[in-house]
Amino acid sequence: MKKVLSFDIDQTLNVAKTPIPDEIAELLTKCLDHFEICPISGQKFDQFLIQIVDRMKDATPEQLTHLHLFVAQGTQYYRYNLEKKDWEMIYNYPLTEEQVKKITETIEKSARELGYWEEDKLQPGDEIIENRLSQVTFSALGQKAGTEEKYAWDPDHKKREKIVKRCKELAPEFDYEIGGTTSINAVTPGMNKVFGMTHLLEELNVKKEDILYFGDMTQPGGNDYPVVQMGIDTITVRSHEDTAFALRGILGVL
Repeated sequence: MKKVLSFDIDQTLNVAKTPIPDEIAELLTKCLDHFEICPISGQKFDQFLIQIVDRMKDATPEQLTHLHLFVAQGTQYYRYNLEKKDWEMIYNYPLTEEQVKKITETIEKSARELGYWEEDKLQPGDEIIENRLSQVTFSALGQKAGTEEKYAWDPDHKKREKIVKRCKELAPEFDYEIGGTTSINAVTPGMNKVFGMTHLLEELNVKKEDILYFGDMTQPGGNDYPVVQMGIDTITVRSHEDTAFALRGILGVL
């Protein structure tokens, strides 16, 4: 029997950039009684709270000790401190200021050259490139754009594939992964979900065969593909409805 259920977030637990729906929140809460639950995504910590934790309103503090937040592809790890009744950072591997500057300049230059720098579409206070400490993330329309607008921008990933190709030409010392609906995550080599999942194994003292992973970007080049390459059992989903269906089945046979 598996000990750990691990999940990508956008398109796996929710509609991209929105809080998880009630059914997913309820299912994840029930799963906390049987498994260690480990979302791992390029999102920043605040988004994990908004999109997942705040929605699991019925989870007790004791249950939350079985929820592990692997932020920025697992280059940051937070767990719930029962004594303090709050989340604490266990580790963080931030980029240097120089690396952030180089990545930011590279992505902006690439997007501008290709005609995909759409600053005029940003909502007030939003930004296209965001420093998430251990990674830099390009979100073509910013974080506040509407869901339909985001889905329509690059449904076949072709725009982002072109941006990634140009970034690799300009700054090959970094890795670039396509994620979500409009995003590209840039990191130093090896700081992808392999890094996060390897630390998950260490922090939870489990083996690869103990984990079942859910993700929507499991194809080569997708940000879930490194998990597949590790040999971890993976379920490819296309929506949170697929994930809910699978979780109902898992809970039904316990």
